Order: sequence, then structure tokens, then C-alpha cells
Amino acid sequence: MDGLVQITEHLASLGVDLTTEAGGPKRATSLLSRRVPLAAPEAQLATLDAVPLAAGDFEAAIAGAGFEGGLLPAKLEFFQINIGKLCNMTCRHCHVDSGPDRLTENMDRATVDACLRALDATDAHTVDITGGAPELNPHFRYLVDACVERGKHVIDRCNLTVLLVPRFRDLPEYLADRGVEVVCSLPHYRQRNTDAQRGDGTYEKSIRALHRLNEVGYGQGDPRRRLTLMSNPAGAFLAANQAELEGEWRRGLQAEHGITFDRLICLNNMPIARYLEWLVEKGQLAAYMERLTNAFNPAAVAGVMCRNTLSISWDGRLYDCDFNQMLDLEVELPGGARPSVHDLDATALQQRRIVTARHCFGCTAGQGSSCGGATA
Repeated sequence: MDGLVQITEHLASLGVDLTTEAGGPKRATSLLSRRVPLAAPEAQLATLDAVPLAAGDFEAAIAGAGFEGGLLPAKLEFFQINIGKLCNMTCRHCHVDSGPDRLTENMDRATVDACLRALDATDAHTVDITGGAPELNPHFRYLVDACVERGKHVIDRCNLTVLLVPRFRDLPEYLADRGVEVVCSLPHYRQRNTDAQRGDGTYEKSIRALHRLNEVGYGQGDPRRRLTLMSNPAGAFLAANQAELEGEWRRGLQAEHGITFDRLICLNNMPIARYLEWLVEKGQLAAYMERLTNAFNPAAVAGVMCRNTLSISWDGRLYDCDFNQMLDLEVELPGGARPSVHDLDATALQQRRIVTARHCFGCTAGQGSSCGGATA
């Protein structure tokens, strides 16, 4: 309850009302607010398990790719912190089921400090801050500053439209001054697909936000002001070739809007949360799962993000990746222990077996898909 009060008071002090049109586009409403069965992680897992798959389960697929004992962690490089589910938008594909109504699930200062202590106990070189809209958490800037002071590369996973919320319009300058990489969600460089997935008006606001980032030096080739765009398909399709799309996007955004960026990453849509609901509603779930399994790429397995990333939830629990986090599939150590960020043992974590399930086909289909884009 203290966290809920803190977030509510923080937003009130800023004069921010996330439920309004000025707060951000709304393509959908959260599963939780609608109290639908798929709001529960176990219901999502059961729905995926009920789909007949000719290729079998994920464990069998990776065994055939040379990972007979399951996936094991590689060297930890990325410390990913999901600082909360509060967001000014409600996108149709959102695997976090975030939105303006997700006030409860947001990281408090004590857990942020625990994350920093845990970070100090690892050799991770990058801190990847995500949400929701991570910028809405009252401790976002404190966390960014603390990580920059430690010499870490910091990533802010930004939905772009939050940069236009009046009380957050100084964020581009703040992030640029600290050398934070901004990874921005933009489903497509044209309006139709973007607004269809994220809500009417999203594209126009995203373009305005990208201009603001360009104005403060992002997207100009400066490694301290790296602007990364992140695309995912609008429909039941796999992500297209990342290298080919990057060239197309560069030409399109430059010609139509005078916008430049540093790189494009492409992700497959993960069949969980609101995207899973969309697949079920459209009668596309079985076809999409078959598409993922048929496109299983053994070469993509070694580079999946769960091997070099640790994901920390808003309440300090540990996960192999952000997708496992949303399905409540916690890290398991030998013997069944499930540690939190408050008692993180970096050495013990390297002895774990990564938890997998059918949704993992989303990261190994086609070119592969991770928080850093294609893996193969």
C-alpha cells in the first residue's frame, strides 16, 4: 500500500493524469483491469500448453540444437530492471499488460537500493531499465544517476510518447547529459501499423518525440547519445530481416520526417499477455505457434537474452528474462531455492538451469529475438 500511495502522490505532485488523451494513446485496456482469466500467468501458460504442436515442446527443440541439458547461463552482461508496470499507454501487443491502472506494481526506493547493491556484486556492464514507462517511477532518475556514477552503460526503454507529457519534457536533455542509450518502441516507420498496435495518435506523438531526441544529439552517431528504434510486427507474423529493414527505415524516416537514428532492432511478438489475448480473439493462436515452431532456428539459441541477462521485477524477484517475469517463472537455483535481489549470489546464479516453456519459441524463430534484437 505504501508503494501505491507513493506513486499516486508522485503523479499528483507533477500534475500528471495518465488517463487523459494528453497522458498518452490508449489502444486497449489492461487484462487486470478487465479481470479476464488471461490476466493470470498460469492461465496464459495453460493456454499455450493446450495448443497441439507437431514440433513438440521447447526443451526437445533446443536438445536437438545441442543443448541436451537445457539452457545454461553464459557470462552475465545485462542487469535488466523492470521498475514497474505503470504506463501512460495501453498498447494492444503489450507483454507486460502495463497501463495507467497499474499503480500497485512499482519499485520502491528500498528495492532500488537493493538492485544497486546486487549490481555491485556482479560484472554486468549494462543496466537495462524497463517498465511500463520506467520514467514514471519516482526513483527513475535516482537509479539512472546511481548507475551512471558506477560507470555502467544505461538503457532507457522508452515508449516515446511519455517524452511529450508536459512534466517530463526535460527528459531528452536529462538522458543526453548522462549518456543514456534510448531504446524506443516504434512498430513501423509509417502511421497505419503503429497506430493500429499502439493507439490513434501514437505515430504523430512518436515522431515529435524523435525530433526532440534528435535536437539534443541523439541519432547522430555519437556513442554517448545512441538512439535505437525497436520494431515488432503488427499482426501474427515474424519480424522481418533486421538489416534489410534498418535501411528501409533510415530512408523512410529521413525522407518523410528528417529523423535520424543509430540502429534498428526487431523483435518477434511474444505470445503472452495482451498479444496472447489478441491471438485467441482472432483465432490465430495455433497458426502463430506453428509459425514460431516451424521457424525454429538452432543458430538463434546461443544468443537468447536469458543466457547473459538477469531480470529483476518491481518487487525484487529474479527471473531469467523479462518474458519469464511476466509469466511468473522465477529463477530456480539447484535445490529449488528462489532468491530475490535482496540476497543475490552471483556465483550461485551461474549454476542454475534457465527456466523455459513454450513461449520461448518466440525468441528462437527466424533471426531470433531478444532485447537486443536479432540473435542469428
